Amino acid sequence: MGRIAGVTAAETRERLLHAAAEVFARRGYEGTRVTDIASTAGVSNGALYAHFASKAELLVAALRAHGPRLLADLLAADPDRPVMDLLVAAGRRLPRLAKSSLIAEALVTARRDEDVARPTREYVGERADWLTELARVAQSRGELDSAVSPDALAHFCLLLAMGSALITPEMHTVDDEEWTALLTRVGAAFAPADTTAQREAPK
Repeated sequence: MGRIAGVTAAETRERLLHAAAEVFARRGYEGTRVTDIASTAGVSNGALYAHFASKAELLVAALRAHGPRLLADLLAADPDRPVMDLLVAAGRRLPRLAKSSLIAEALVTARRDEDVARPTREYVGERADWLTELARVAQSRGELDSAVSPDALAHFCLLLAMGSALITPEMHTVDDEEWTALLTRVGAAFAPADTTAQREAPK
């Protein structure tokens, strides 16, 4: 199996990313061979290495392409929605995160494999920078207390998201209504003081 006739290099790369996401999720990083991914994609090992230098690089590339993007998808669907509402909405879905095993594989493997750790750090850093900028947007709109550190909020969101990939519903579950109520209260704590006061003022 070499390059497939009539398939562009970009399409071959996408085939490999789809195959990698599938195989890594099913077999884990350690249990996956490059040959397994190439075979699932329908290409040769040489074709795989023409696009990716290593299995570690392919893992993180698959994560970037097919990993969870709850918040980004919600933001794209409703860019004018308050940022804190978006964060709560994304948080509500975390316990049922589909494809969480891909990020879990990257995080766990990164602890013992420097080849995976380097690109995983870059991926996490990119997500952190994006969340930090989103927090700054929320502050500019008056939706987030200016005293809240955007970096700290981004870190908090990452801990929730990455933790949800490791603590799956099979290991521990929580009632949807109780989880939503908790997230709503946490989100309200980040609101500007005058907004919080207005919400809590007796009617």
